[in-house]
Amino acid sequence: MPRMPKKRKQELSFFLNERGRVAYNILCRKCRRSCKQSFRAVVIDCPLYLSKRAKRKEDMG
Repeated sequence: MPRMPKKRKQELSFFLNERGRVAYNILCRKCRRSCKQSFRAVVIDCPLYLSKRAKRKEDMG
């Protein structure tokens, strides 16, 4: 695998894991959209993801 340039590494530092590879959140791994989030992110804000415990807009009002 080719090495990553220093500038690119700095841009992706939030996404790099211990081995220096880009890693995404578990919910974003198989997603086709370009809004991938880092594995370090705790709160997910995805328009396609809705957990079973989340209250829908219809139920709230």
